[in-house]
Amino acid sequence: MLLALTGRSGATFKRARRTVRAEVCETRIGDTRAVLAMPTTFMNESGQAVAPLIRYFDGSPADLLIIHDDIDLPFAKLRLQYDRGSGGNNGARSVIRSLGTQEFWRLKCGVGRPPGRMDPAAFVLRRFTTKEQPEIDVVIEQAADVVERFIIEGGPAAQQLTGSTESG
Repeated sequence: MLLALTGRSGATFKRARRTVRAEVCETRIGDTRAVLAMPTTFMNESGQAVAPLIRYFDGSPADLLIIHDDIDLPFAKLRLQYDRGSGGNNGARSVIRSLGTQEFWRLKCGVGRPPGRMDPAAFVLRRFTTKEQPEIDVVIEQAADVVERFIIEGGPAAQQLTGSTESG
């Protein structure tokens, strides 16, 4: 999804300084400076990348938007929320633990529930099927639109694109 966003502006990711475990892209979205980052940690350890990024760029958790999958959302549905618990997502749990707060934004991308007794971890790590791929391609562009709106106009305006109006 971030690659779709950087592709719109021609920006590219580069390795962050040694103490930050992420690839970073400093760019402008509209007239707003933005720092996009892809942690190089395991997903369950995302907080080890996010907290140093916030410190290095002198940011605030309230300005942070993390993007993660959500098995409790229907396939290809987006939801933007602020100040929520981890919802069982280990990456979000790691970010909350590392920042010491849950007061940040998260864009949840629905992948649906695993079929039968399939392990949820295996389910979210699998490749999308040929049948699912066209819908995922559309959702990636929609998510990029949400992130652009978030950067330019803020979280409440971006929530309108997902139909998520609850903030807490």
